[in-house]
Amino acid sequence: MTRFIFFLCTLLLSLWSYGQSCTGYWITIDDATGLKKSIVELYKKDGILYGKVVYIYKRGKDGPHSKCTECNGKLYNQPIMGMVILRQMEWDGSQWENGTILDPDNGKTYTCTLWLNEENKNKLNVRGYIGPFFRTQEWIRTDKIPLD
Repeated sequence: MTRFIFFLCTLLLSLWSYGQSCTGYWITIDDATGLKKSIVELYKKDGILYGKVVYIYKRGKDGPHSKCTECNGKLYNQPIMGMVILRQMEWDGSQWENGTILDPDNGKTYTCTLWLNEENKNKLNVRGYIGPFFRTQEWIRTDKIPLD
């Protein structure tokens, strides 16, 4: 009987963890305007989390054809659509950390931590750091990518 209870608890815990996954599509919000900015797809590869821009809401005259004019190196002037902006995120048991996030607007890369909002699992907290300074954004889960 003890083994059955242990098995049941393990099963329930694994189902609970599965429901807490942050993989999928997330709407990013512009800090300055409060408007939708892009949709980022979070996906795992070999247990590491990455994020790629899969949709851009209107962005100046170029819209979805915007390029990363502030980026350096190989990313300079590359299309933001399809760009991997979140890299090398590792799961520590409660949050994703030790990775980086690129802000295509300024070309800067920040150390990053991600965690699901405890009250609403359809909201993701994304925190970028430079030294002791940080900024946290809230991304909203979505299951639809606009077709335009």
